[in-house]
Amino acid sequence: MPGRRDVRGAGARARSEHELVLTRVIDAPRDFVFELWSKPEHLAQWWGPDGFSLPSCELDFRVGGTFRFLMRGPARDERWLGGVFREITRPSRLAFTFVWEQVDGARGPTTLVVVTLEALVNEAQTKLTLRQTGFESEPSKRDHDQGWSQCLDRFASYARNSATERSQAWITRS
Repeated sequence: MPGRRDVRGAGARARSEHELVLTRVIDAPRDFVFELWSKPEHLAQWWGPDGFSLPSCELDFRVGGTFRFLMRGPARDERWLGGVFREITRPSRLAFTFVWEQVDGARGPTTLVVVTLEALVNEAQTKLTLRQTGFESEPSKRDHDQGWSQCLDRFASYARNSATERSQAWITRS
């Protein structure tokens, strides 16, 4: 009908404009990939963009549990973030809220992150898909895209190296 518009199409566009989806193929089995998301000693090795460290990693890994991380940048700038685990389905899915804490203690906008892990045919690799929704602006989404992209590249490298070390240690013990 003339003058009628498809609001479903507009809504889908609005959602996709404020939704980030990143995918990586990780050279490690799915169970191991899941473990690397669930333990502070692993998170400290890969979380954050290039040049960032994670000097503080508080993690209560259960549904309803919280996390709070301190990321330190190359210029020694510090950023706190946290969230609540909404879903933990071992070894295939994690969902958690993500919120930056401001310097004055105020909390920024909350987004939702869903990580899905799919074992690939050979089971030595895992397809990781990260979906983050709830951005208030396109610049915020772009910042997260850049940060998560570097973070997931670090994760892929850490997972590959850790899986190789783990299998070499297992072969040595056999």
